[in-house]
Amino acid sequence: MSHSVEKIMSPAAGRVVQPDRLLVRSLVGGLVTSLPVLVLGLLVLNLAPTYYTYLALAAFVNLIVVVGLQVFMGNSNIANLGHSAFVGLGAYGVAVLSTPLAMKKLSIPHAPFGFATLQLDPFSAALVALLAVGIVAAVSGKVISRLSGVAATIVSLALLIIVHSVFLNWTDLFKGNQAFFGIPKVVGLPWMMVLSVVVIVLARLFKDSRWGLQLRASAQSPQAAAALGIDARRLRLMAWILSALICGLAGVLYAYFAGTISPKLFYFQQIFITLAMLILGGMATVTGAVTGVIVLSVGLEFIRSIESGVTIAGIQLPQLLGLSGVALGVVIVLCMAFRPGGISGRYELDEQLSRLLRRSA
Repeated sequence: MSHSVEKIMSPAAGRVVQPDRLLVRSLVGGLVTSLPVLVLGLLVLNLAPTYYTYLALAAFVNLIVVVGLQVFMGNSNIANLGHSAFVGLGAYGVAVLSTPLAMKKLSIPHAPFGFATLQLDPFSAALVALLAVGIVAAVSGKVISRLSGVAATIVSLALLIIVHSVFLNWTDLFKGNQAFFGIPKVVGLPWMMVLSVVVIVLARLFKDSRWGLQLRASAQSPQAAAALGIDARRLRLMAWILSALICGLAGVLYAYFAGTISPKLFYFQQIFITLAMLILGGMATVTGAVTGVIVLSVGLEFIRSIESGVTIAGIQLPQLLGLSGVALGVVIVLCMAFRPGGISGRYELDEQLSRLLRRSA
């Protein structure tokens, strides 16, 4: 596959299509995948009480993280355990840059490099934070792209531990274990919905692009891909940086709707939840990422509602603290054992609908 390729193989139909038609189909497919997200978001926005609005905002953050995770894992077939590092970098980036000066005097009065006296507007702070995420992703990606399999996964985990240690120990800038408060709350559910759609469409465009196809080919058969002149390292680096930027965006949005962050939010708990969502839905497709987030978000909220004990038919059940953690482990084990392809399998939502229509016709 060279750069002069003028036709691309359709993964769903098994036929060659023109790139311009594939672009339109990918755009439409991404929008179709976004429809359930928009419907649920509109229902929460117009009908649900405030508490469920907050839960929906957190679910949209997880959605963006999982889609970002799918961009790298789903195309390179390499497990990534470091994506929460980029979520944290995005969140702390806007926290340091956009928090009002009066609040900085209380939270980080001794911040280095003049950050204690610097305040940017939320949009500029987000751009600078994402630029920092991109730089860290490019540097770490140079190492990740040279590795594969377990070695790459271990390096991604090491990146997470390094970033988390910086958050904990650089107290003058990140406050350590203490919560970083005073971040302006400028993001609501409408903005979260719009950006979620943008991220879903972007992930679908990358998946169906020449780079996404070549990256999946190099993951399935490295020797054949190398014989065709595919630069797997460069493609893995591209996917890693794009995945990191999407995860960084999720961190920015979380900080801007929560107003308070702490290092524990961007560590192993988030890793387990987002990985379980991706495995449940299916990492091969963007639809799988969306499906896993919706199913597991609803399921975990139901489990949390019974953890403290509920009454069923007049019988008071005991507290089941930690049940949600057990449920995450069970989801991962059962999916890997009985449906390793996830709920969505290897077809996107629009491709599944198209197949059903052809069968019915």
